Amino acid sequence: MTAEAVERVSAVAELPQVLGKVREARRLLHGTLGENLAELVELRCSYLNGCAFCIDMHARDAAELGEERRRLFTVAGWHEARNHFTPAEQAALALADEVTRLGEGGVSDGVYARAAEHYPPEELAALIATIGVMNLFNRVMVATGSQPPDLD
Repeated sequence: MTAEAVERVSAVAELPQVLGKVREARRLLHGTLGENLAELVELRCSYLNGCAFCIDMHARDAAELGEERRRLFTVAGWHEARNHFTPAEQAALALADEVTRLGEGGVSDGVYARAAEHYPPEELAALIATIGVMNLFNRVMVATGSQPPDLD
């Protein structure tokens, strides 16, 4: 027995003011963190959450910023491709992993300390907030069944 497809709400259409403010916050965070790092972190969160819409968007956005394609491909398995990422990027990606997969233990002291070694307080706060915002967008887009644009 197969379930019929259910028409899903468009949160973007129904809550343009709210999600517009979240997008505005995202832009401010990118300004603090830097576009390339923010896109890598957002791409990693999107991979972890299985959000095809956001994976497509952040991979394209990062490529437009000049990000190396191989780094975009390997961010999904960054633990095994450490030679593609700086120690600071690795610390940011590890933090993205733990914040996205937040469990009973929260974020480990080791992962937090490693990120704090590479990022001053304002950037660390922006990194954590970027991860949180991306997780919000991933959950909204997955829950509403949003699809990436068709291939050209």
